[in-house]
Amino acid sequence: MSWLTKTLSSSIGKKVLMSLTGLFLCTFLVVHLSGNLQLFYKDGGYAFNTYAVFMTSFPLIKVISYFNYFFILFHAFWGLYLEYQNRKARSVRYAVVRNSSSWSSRNMAILGTVLLVYIVVHMGDFWYKYHNEPLPYVRYTENVQTGVKLATEMPANYTQDVKKIEISDFETGTRLIIVKDLYKEVSRVFQNPVFVLIYILGMFALGFHLYHGFQSAFQTLGWNHPKYTPLVRGISTWIFAILIPIGFAAMPIFFYVKHLMGN
Repeated sequence: MSWLTKTLSSSIGKKVLMSLTGLFLCTFLVVHLSGNLQLFYKDGGYAFNTYAVFMTSFPLIKVISYFNYFFILFHAFWGLYLEYQNRKARSVRYAVVRNSSSWSSRNMAILGTVLLVYIVVHMGDFWYKYHNEPLPYVRYTENVQTGVKLATEMPANYTQDVKKIEISDFETGTRLIIVKDLYKEVSRVFQNPVFVLIYILGMFALGFHLYHGFQSAFQTLGWNHPKYTPLVRGISTWIFAILIPIGFAAMPIFFYVKHLMGN
């Protein structure tokens, strides 16, 4: 295993670790966005609330989540460590510096730090509260034949030992589902313009960070070819720097506008 230790401790090995963890987190962002888009469904939060139960209860997903938390912290602090080493190595500074690199590539450490702060705020707003605070519960009564669901708030003092209760009544043709109402918490948080602004600024930082980071990861891993590089650059620009940040930013804007309109 000495070759592995030497490789990972080398300059290129350290960058490879950044690239691999970064690409894993890019994959996570795609999955996370696809799940959170259920916030836009007009079903009283049913799709999103049951999705939240699945993501926090299914054993395999829970294991992957712990890896994800580790990779987020590792990627952030490892990036700061590499930036520190780079600055330390550049002890001699020139009077004139001509740098053709993009703004995002020169400020990856700053963007990463902003994102780390954003993630802490985001986890505190939703993940921590979902697991540790007494959020309200909601009951969905579904007509099995039509699929129409009626949402009813449970009493404020209601609680249950499991994250989801599901009861089918074949005589009436209905199905009852009782879950924590994380959808309502999301709606409440995004009624505050300060939090909306924080999330939008966080998505700006995410877009710039991914624009350079996604391309840099493939370059570090040796995928730098005239035939494939334009494809990587296009995915980096249109998907990770534009579509994904816009998708996430649309959620707080949607709930804030909905609140202003009184819906």
